[in-house]
Amino acid sequence: MVDQQAFYQALSEGKTDAVKELTRAALAGGAPAEVVLKEGLLPAMDRIGLRFKNCEIYIPEVLIAARAMHGGLGVLKPVLAKSTNEKTTKVVLGTVKGDMHDIGKNLVGMMLEGGGFEVIDLGVDVSEADFIRSAKESGAKVIAMSALLTTTMVEMKVTIDAARAAGLDDVKMIVGGAPVTEEFARRIGADGYAADAGTVVGKVRELVAA
Repeated sequence: MVDQQAFYQALSEGKTDAVKELTRAALAGGAPAEVVLKEGLLPAMDRIGLRFKNCEIYIPEVLIAARAMHGGLGVLKPVLAKSTNEKTTKVVLGTVKGDMHDIGKNLVGMMLEGGGFEVIDLGVDVSEADFIRSAKESGAKVIAMSALLTTTMVEMKVTIDAARAAGLDDVKMIVGGAPVTEEFARRIGADGYAADAGTVVGKVRELVAA
């Protein structure tokens, strides 16, 4: 009922209309919305993420695939909203306080949405209080923080410590950005580290499943 290769081909070529049509056709053929998502759109986007991770494609290709993915999600969301079988995991995303860089963060957001997560993007220059308030209000399971400046990396620890002090022990904290390393992530008490947008979906899935 779901042609995985067709979804992958349409996404990899950035053909939003084709992705929408494939999604509608799968639904019309009797495939449940959850099946279209999990057997069509998500595996296709995962393949694109893997190719990005392996440096087979680059940011422009990922961006056009993510935009096409949004087209398919737009068709599915009204149908999925009627289903009570499964709640979408929410991720609060933002660039930490004092840092105005957002290109990498935006790409991460697209990849997470393509991976089936609901992303609450707080933008740039996000304080620890804003991260915590958003996580509490939304019921998010993950807070994802980005930094591009070495001078703002310290805000990640500030946010992690504040979140723990606020009782958000069940909320997973994942960090990333050009100057951030796995060793730094461990040192500040983060639950996870993503080296790039190509690995973030897998890492967040691991954290949520743990």
